[in-house]
Amino acid sequence: MKAIASDRYGSADLLSLRDVATPSIGDDDVLVEVRAAAVDPGVWIFMTGRPLAARLASGVRSPRNPVLGRALAGVVAAVGARVTRLRPGDHVYGTGESGTFAEFARARERRLARMPANLTFEQAAAVPISAVTALQAIKDARVRANHRVLVIGAGGGVGTFAVQLAKHKEALVTGVCGPSKVQLVRSLGAVDVVDYTQREIDGTGVQYDAIIDTAGNRPLSLLRRASTPDGTIALVGGGHAKGPVLGGFGRQMAAPLISPFGRARLVGVTAGERHTDLDELTTLLESGVITPVVGRTYPLAETADAIRYIEEGHPTGKVVITVRS
Repeated sequence: MKAIASDRYGSADLLSLRDVATPSIGDDDVLVEVRAAAVDPGVWIFMTGRPLAARLASGVRSPRNPVLGRALAGVVAAVGARVTRLRPGDHVYGTGESGTFAEFARARERRLARMPANLTFEQAAAVPISAVTALQAIKDARVRANHRVLVIGAGGGVGTFAVQLAKHKEALVTGVCGPSKVQLVRSLGAVDVVDYTQREIDGTGVQYDAIIDTAGNRPLSLLRRASTPDGTIALVGGGHAKGPVLGGFGRQMAAPLISPFGRARLVGVTAGERHTDLDELTTLLESGVITPVVGRTYPLAETADAIRYIEEGHPTGKVVITVRS
């Protein structure tokens, strides 16, 4: 099968489209014919091997699995002996184990769900990591009706879902984004939008019951000033942040330790990869409560260009690879 792969850590220049073996599956696995796959921040982390802590999962000196990609949407090609929920021909979305920038990927049954009937494969591929992360952030931040919620990075992959999910909770959402995304964020349900080139989050005259920070580039002192004393600050991502060992994850890991000392509750958001979360999102997607925002699509052969676009910073919505049309 064709796949995007690299045998060593480094830049997107090392990626190549090559022939690799189709993954074999175990009794609890599903073989998915991949139709589309999302480019998430984790792709950059596993491509570069930075921060170094990520190599504990991906291989210390070189990648254990040369094929990149995690989130997918596609068609079930085969199932293992103990798989009961899915069968060949089902349209599914979720996360893969063997790399999803490929024509086929191996996935655990528990990490797949049936695709929403109203989505394209490209839209569905945008959901499994970013929407699940946003859903967890909304839960961790204890968002309720009439809460004042600030979403930082509101025009990005996680942020576009977080705005919609907070609106669904009947919260009053303020989005933070660049000038090119202001209209998009308003259209998703934000009652106010902060253009970060014009003002900072502590200059809105509002203190927020919940802050969902998907950008990871503002100091905690600033976030706390913008929060109510009993508010919650949900820290998402920041994997591109400086720091050779932990990168942006250091802030998330430290959150429960430093939370008692100062204003507002801090929580580092860790999203699972369970089909139950996807099932919950499927209901919201099929009812039109939330809609994936796909900013750009690239063919499989141009995956390196897609990753370079992510590296430039501030992509709109999700970037998706079309593997098979």
